[in-house]
Amino acid sequence: MRIGIFGGSFNPVHVGHLIAAECCREQGRLDRVVFVPAAIPPHKQGHQLADASHRVAMLNLAVGGHGAFAVSTVEIDRGGVSYTIDTLAALATEHPHDELVLILGPDALAQLPTWREPRTIAGQYELLAVERETLDDLGTLAGDAGLADLLGRERLEKIIAARVRMPAVGIRASDLRAAVAAGRSIRYRTPRAVEAYIPTHGLYRDA
Repeated sequence: MRIGIFGGSFNPVHVGHLIAAECCREQGRLDRVVFVPAAIPPHKQGHQLADASHRVAMLNLAVGGHGAFAVSTVEIDRGGVSYTIDTLAALATEHPHDELVLILGPDALAQLPTWREPRTIAGQYELLAVERETLDDLGTLAGDAGLADLLGRERLEKIIAARVRMPAVGIRASDLRAAVAAGRSIRYRTPRAVEAYIPTHGLYRDA
């Protein structure tokens, strides 16, 4: 089974995340997509995060009813700063007979050489890049010297050529948090159940 690993803070999860996951499932020929909320994302240390229990609960509400979507709390359970290499190793142990595919947006792919143990990640796991039509251009990374050194130019070109294309959904979690704090609507930008969960639990009022 091919399992896509989709990490992030999901603070909160929104329809852009879900559309990306569905496009990856279909175009990347994935049997399953596992959402992995971070305990503390390395690049967002010091940022305000909703409690992990709330982010997990919202994810479960968002993916409920989709048989190919699931949520893993492996990073939450481990605690501390969440490093992808540790997460992939843990999930590989949980799924010894499955193929893990790491889903990466343009920013994550560009930053991959700066991650912890990037050569291990690149050497042991398939990378599936995703691009928002008209908003992102993964083709610009073809000349990235750091990525070419890490992946090899031929493999980098193959990853870019095989990229997943999704609609131009420009929703950001930070925009949703700001809207909630200002008392504005977030309807249709996140699933209705998540929209209802946020005020019920008093989330993001001071975002």
